[in-house]
Amino acid sequence: MNESENIAELLKNARTIAVVGLSDDPFRASYDVSQYMQSQGYRIIPVNPMIRGSLGENAYPTLSDVPEKIDIVNVFRRPEFVPQVVEEAIRLRVPAIWLQEGVIHEGAAQKARDAGMFVVMDRCILKEHRKIHH
Repeated sequence: MNESENIAELLKNARTIAVVGLSDDPFRASYDVSQYMQSQGYRIIPVNPMIRGSLGENAYPTLSDVPEKIDIVNVFRRPEFVPQVVEEAIRLRVPAIWLQEGVIHEGAAQKARDAGMFVVMDRCILKEHRKIHH
């Protein structure tokens, strides 16, 4: 399978997306993208220590605080924060990590791959979902 087919498979089978850096501000990209994914039937879990909640869901300060199984960690943070997120996702055995457009960290992505995770980097989950479903 090529990367596009792998992404399609991932999005077809995933149910729960933990969004690291999800804002409660409707004008931020993280909110817009997550609201779209929520409207497509995905469970969105905000991970951001600065907010209480977003999109009608309680927010958690870290991935480790999320009390349920996560299928994808979607990252809306600057690249320097990615290694820490990847470390936590590996510890929690999350199957996939998605680094949004502009979020690029080759070292952390390779570490995630080496740990058996599926990695998508520098792509928008909304745009990829729309490609498959429109």
